[in-house]
Amino acid sequence: MTRLVDAIVVGGGIHGCSTALHLSLAGMKPVLIEKDYAGRHASGVNAGGVRQLARHVAEIPLSIRSMGIWEGIGELVDDSCGFESHGQVLVAENDAEFDACRARVAELNALGFTHEELIDGPELRRLVPAVAETCPGGVVSRRDGAAEPARTTTAFRRKAAAQGATVCEGVAASNIRREDGLWRVDVGADSYAAPVLVNAAGAWAGRIAAALGEPVPVETVAPMLMITSRVPHFIDPVVILRGRKLSFKQFANGTVLIGGGHLAAADQDRNETVLDWRSLAVSAGTVFDLFPVMRSASIVRAWAGIEARTLDDLPVLGPSARHAGLYHQFGFSLHGFQLGPGAGAVMAELIVNGGTQTRIGELGIDRFCSFNPANEDETL
Repeated sequence: MTRLVDAIVVGGGIHGCSTALHLSLAGMKPVLIEKDYAGRHASGVNAGGVRQLARHVAEIPLSIRSMGIWEGIGELVDDSCGFESHGQVLVAENDAEFDACRARVAELNALGFTHEELIDGPELRRLVPAVAETCPGGVVSRRDGAAEPARTTTAFRRKAAAQGATVCEGVAASNIRREDGLWRVDVGADSYAAPVLVNAAGAWAGRIAAALGEPVPVETVAPMLMITSRVPHFIDPVVILRGRKLSFKQFANGTVLIGGGHLAAADQDRNETVLDWRSLAVSAGTVFDLFPVMRSASIVRAWAGIEARTLDDLPVLGPSARHAGLYHQFGFSLHGFQLGPGAGAVMAELIVNGGTQTRIGELGIDRFCSFNPANEDETL
């Protein structure tokens, strides 16, 4: 038996769960399909950064839209999601990087964006007292912060179900096709049909897009994170670097989360990752250089999530360039967690209203219409 619903959302990360929730709030009855469980991959195991700082100009409007939702997240999903707003700071390690920070802030100001603020050395050390004295300054986005990724994704899934969404976990969507004007998807022995299909399948979304005739240059990546032993409290904001790869956050219990984009080897067919310990050592060395207070800490645990990165490091968000009723929401390229609440709201607006006031024109799949996988080295 085929069950008719208003929309089929494939993928139970924060983006799929947010879209299912916002569609439900708009009065639709979607089905959310996740082959594992909500937040199993990138959405539940990332660093939890809620960051407007240092984004590509093309996704700043979406990031600003999403930040407004984050600041009222408890009212939306009945859970604070562990969101704390202590700001995020980008540290320049030398004068050349500080000059680049100055140019960046000037560029954003000229475009009308004011969320990034240039800070000198004394202000940097006021915000991040433990940073090395050699750092001349940086940039701060004061509304930014961090949240708990697994808790957040679960909260969106739970609220979507409470609002009437059907949630299917543990069985993959298969045999995706369009018949008789409807999108149809098999989920084990069950089938669903709807006028709308949202491809929010994360690392697996590129395969779905390609199968539907819209290939995208996307690769599977596995960003690594590690957590340290407890050290005395010394930092509130999240810290990232202008040059070297580093994302750095201390929890209330004293442990420190270290990330920044070093990659493990990913096997998406087996849902497995293999850590690159040499790269993790590089991250640890960066922390050793910049934060002397951390030099006695030990690494307790390390892990990696699986996600998709596009060739231009920008997400694919919006309607299909080929098929009526098909929408894409993937390729968030190691920086999609903060965007999740806003991307779900925008996707619901596109589906329900046929448009959105949030500027996402540069994120459409049509920018890849000329892409031919045979001419690329990217792994699809």
